Amino acid sequence: MKNWLYLTVEGLDAPCANWPCCVWSPAGERRRLPLQQAANELNGRFVDVLLPMEMCSWLRSDPWPSRRQPRPQALAFAIEEQLSDNLEVLHISIGPRDRRHRYSMMVTERARFQALLTLLGAQGINVRTVQVDADLFPDDKAFAVRWFGRWLLGGELSARVALSTRALATLKPELPEGIHWLDEERDRPGIDQWVLDAGGHPIDLLQGEFRRRRRPLPWRGASAALMGMLVLTWAFSEARVRFLEDETRLIYAQSEQRFRSLYPGQALIADLAVQFEAMQKDRHVGQRDTQVARLVRLAEQVIGASNVEVQRIDFHDGEGWKIQLTANSFAELEQLRERGQQNGLPVTLSSASKQDNRVQAILRLEKTG
Repeated sequence: MKNWLYLTVEGLDAPCANWPCCVWSPAGERRRLPLQQAANELNGRFVDVLLPMEMCSWLRSDPWPSRRQPRPQALAFAIEEQLSDNLEVLHISIGPRDRRHRYSMMVTERARFQALLTLLGAQGINVRTVQVDADLFPDDKAFAVRWFGRWLLGGELSARVALSTRALATLKPELPEGIHWLDEERDRPGIDQWVLDAGGHPIDLLQGEFRRRRRPLPWRGASAALMGMLVLTWAFSEARVRFLEDETRLIYAQSEQRFRSLYPGQALIADLAVQFEAMQKDRHVGQRDTQVARLVRLAEQVIGASNVEVQRIDFHDGEGWKIQLTANSFAELEQLRERGQQNGLPVTLSSASKQDNRVQAILRLEKTG
């Protein structure tokens, strides 16, 4: 059984901590006590609050032309002519669509409802839903139920009202013949259980601006903190990588500028560090035919005149230049070697291998002097 807290009609005129209420024990026993004491017994548990029908009005729209769920504002405008107050001062809660595509609505004063929720919050009551007593009955039959000293009409009836015994006697000739009558004085003790578990589709008034805010799960805070740390770590790594890239480009530009100042007539045709090291060594030795110049001759007179692709160029002190290239055939490699000898460049070929339709090999230009 749910934890029901029923705010009886006796407290509507002066809502306060002494509002006469009713709660039910797990065994279904009814206990009447003031709101403050009821809050202590509920002890922070989530509660389904039940309001008397006297605090609300119930209306139903005409059959809605569209199958799509209408916006609350559209439904509010549809019943505006039936309201005695302006829409701005009312809180309208919408129920599910019935078989004839009509929507039921529960209407109450916004300020009054806000004051009620504030009162419950001040008493430490955790409200899960707010429903109305006359809206609890199943909608497949018409019901007239005497409960807490007055009569509630609902169910299949096109009304949700609370009436005194005298008012019901006046209205009784207009009620349908097949209406089901229940009287708490005659049908107790089971009537409380039936009313609270009747299986209807009551409207929850916690809608729109009064919708209950879900409490964040305990692990969500830790997840958010962990996600924040991961984002910060990623951002720091990204910034560090960008900083290193910028520094690398700056250093390379400075090195290139230094190289051009030392060797204004030389073109950059290989890795700058390797080329600079070779140029420095040749400069110290004083050779006229530098290693880089020999590489330039090789590129222009031998490799440039052949249909080969250069993949990589390396310089090794004591060995000279090593060039990894790809040719169309072994015959093309042999022509490359012969062309090198014709131009006075001591070249050798090694590690020749065929892959698919191409031949890979290493061409070595031996160091002189």
